[in-house]
Amino acid sequence: MTIKVGDTIPAMKLMQATAEGPREVDTGELFAGKTVVLFAVPGAFTPTCSAQHLPSFLKNYDALKAKGVDLIVCVAVNDVFVMGAWAKDQGVGDKIVMLADGSGAFTKALGLELDLVARGLGVRSQRYAMVVKDRKVTHLAVEAPGGFEVSKAEAVLAAL
Repeated sequence: MTIKVGDTIPAMKLMQATAEGPREVDTGELFAGKTVVLFAVPGAFTPTCSAQHLPSFLKNYDALKAKGVDLIVCVAVNDVFVMGAWAKDQGVGDKIVMLADGSGAFTKALGLELDLVARGLGVRSQRYAMVVKDRKVTHLAVEAPGGFEVSKAEAVLAAL
């Protein structure tokens, strides 16, 4: 079943690359008491994700913060080392929390997995964005296959 507005983000463990090495992050703690914009991409270093999706959130960082967003979080079904390298490549710094869902467990718990096995990519995440307030989903926008309209930062800003 796919997560929907009004549902609670599951408390699960994801991984974050840090200067000290991989660090486990509990989504229950990370999202508690905060307004979070969470967006997911099918894969780090992939064309739309690298050229448009992640950059849209970097470009609109100040505008999102001005609308009351405490954290911007990016999740992908990639390992923590790939997410760390992608963050460096994109110049993310401390603006976006980059989380690795290596096994896809978080993505599956949300019901937002995307089967790309036939294309040699395995099971990944659908492209989406959501607004979460104190662990409750208040806005969810899932892209149609191949789309990039409803999950970009500008669309999230309009929904805030």
